[in-house]
Amino acid sequence: MSFTLAIVGRPNVGKSTLFNRLVGRKLALVDDQPGVTRDLREGPARLGPLRFTVIDTAGLEIATDESLQGRMRRLTERAVDMADVCLFMIDARAGVLPADEIFADILRKRAKHVILAANKAEGRAGQGGLIEAYSLGLGEPLGLSAEHGEGMSELLSMLEPLAGEFEARAEEDAPVMDVDVDEEGLTDEDAPFAPTKERPLQVAVVGRPNAGKSTLINKILGEERLLTGPEAGITRDAISLAIDWNGTPFRIFDTAGMRKRAKVQEKLEKMSVSDGLRAVKFAEVVVVLLDVDIPFEQQDLRIADLAEREGRAVVIAVNKWDLEDEKQDKLKTLKESFERLLPQLRGAPLVTVSAKTGRGLDRLHDAILRAHAVWNSRISTAHLNRWLVGMLEQHPPPAPGGRRIKMRYATQVKTRPPAFVVMTSHPDAVPESYSRYLVNGLRSDFDMPGTPIRLFLRDQGKKNPFQNRKKAQPSKLRKHMKD
Repeated sequence: MSFTLAIVGRPNVGKSTLFNRLVGRKLALVDDQPGVTRDLREGPARLGPLRFTVIDTAGLEIATDESLQGRMRRLTERAVDMADVCLFMIDARAGVLPADEIFADILRKRAKHVILAANKAEGRAGQGGLIEAYSLGLGEPLGLSAEHGEGMSELLSMLEPLAGEFEARAEEDAPVMDVDVDEEGLTDEDAPFAPTKERPLQVAVVGRPNAGKSTLINKILGEERLLTGPEAGITRDAISLAIDWNGTPFRIFDTAGMRKRAKVQEKLEKMSVSDGLRAVKFAEVVVVLLDVDIPFEQQDLRIADLAEREGRAVVIAVNKWDLEDEKQDKLKTLKESFERLLPQLRGAPLVTVSAKTGRGLDRLHDAILRAHAVWNSRISTAHLNRWLVGMLEQHPPPAPGGRRIKMRYATQVKTRPPAFVVMTSHPDAVPESYSRYLVNGLRSDFDMPGTPIRLFLRDQGKKNPFQNRKKAQPSKLRKHMKD
């Protein structure tokens, strides 16, 4: 990525629409309601031959206090300081408003390079606002239509000179890197499951509203990167952040709080929940964050069960542990509730953390790595079949109709999560309880706690090799002898 472009402007001027067009996917939520975007969202952008990082920001607000709008403004100003280029968008159909003049003055003082763009400039309705944008004193305005893709070539021509400048500067400042190669000639990138910078470990943090997900990620990052506050439901988008946590490359997804489906009525909240569910499907490890005061509510159980059904490794984290007085008794109660309410995740890590103070983050880091390693575990076929013989001797399969079900051999067909196939006679007759017996045996005997395990039973009955052959005709000689 040669440079960073931040898209800034008032609420509802089309920033997220342009962001989605530049990254080539619908990553940011888009709605007619103003103020949909609240956090900073980064993405790899592509415009002609240029490759750069684009940042979608919250709408600039006039508020400067500790209100939600004031905190959103400070986060956007932080993006302005981070970015190499700022694309300042106004609504060409609404014209230049007093707020636009205030923010233009802020950008003149804080931004390194500013490109003025008048969005929604297609047709006659936007021509007046496009001409009026000259009054902001930021140079010639660029007429855009983020929704229809108009003005992208003009934007490219304005970014190319800046991109060349930043690329030349980056080459001068780039240090020389030595690559360590092991005895077999393999670099670290060739490690089968070790996270790398190009392939980081994908973690989604999910939970009910106000459980402290954004605060936890900010503490891991060591900076106020995500918008937080006492209000429930601040986060709307599933924001992904690439970080290096204790030497391990991670991509962490902060998701919107998930309430019961019956309570989710507004269109925007439905979009936010859908975005969070999509993050769970793309993650490798899902951290289910609980509130220590109200843990394992029905919605918590549904979220954890969803992660298990999607085949993700699961870590249970109990937040706000610093507020708990009777820690030992509370921890004992939590473990008992976990084993009783989530038997499908038996053995999954349960970690107590404090997103406010940072206590327990090292344990959470180790639990995530352990869950990821188990999720990627593979067992040899020979070892599996020796294990299967012992399981069958200890508890033989049932014998429906007086004929014992025979299980011939087992093999692992995939990882992420571990999936096994057992070849057996009459697989439809094997009861669910016996399948659970085998799955629990795999968990305990091969040290795979908590990870989802998929077990498939397939039929491989002995077939008569002469079943489909035609009956041999007697030779003429044998027929003559009989006659």
